[in-house]
Amino acid sequence: MNTYASQTYKSVSVNTTVDAANPHKLILMLYDGLLRHLRLGKAYMQKGDLGAKASSLSKAISIIDQGLRASLDDDKGGDIAKHLRMLYDYSERQLVHANARNDVATIDEVINLLEPLRAAWHGIGSEVTQAKPAVAAATLPRGAVR
Repeated sequence: MNTYASQTYKSVSVNTTVDAANPHKLILMLYDGLLRHLRLGKAYMQKGDLGAKASSLSKAISIIDQGLRASLDDDKGGDIAKHLRMLYDYSERQLVHANARNDVATIDEVINLLEPLRAAWHGIGSEVTQAKPAVAAATLPRGAVR
């Protein structure tokens, strides 16, 4: 497959996945992308590929800023949203520091802070998908056929 076709396929595949995802799945995808770029940035840093490192960490920062932080609803989220915002702010500052100083330990710190959130969000997903049929069954009229 040529490079253009490969890039087009990846773009269409990602766009289709995003279009089909519910809000919960979109946040999970953001966490997955963030952690992937953090690991890539760390690997590039260790290899000495500073351009690729900077690009990966920049993408990670963008996911935090334009994805995760932007998705917070302070009115509905209350203290949880407030604390997540503070964690995202801290993580972003740490990544800027790690990028400027080639500090692998700081990237590890951010990964260790965010992996449990990703795992928790993933766990919530199974509850969300299990709850939907129960809600649907409760709203069907008595004797209705599924």
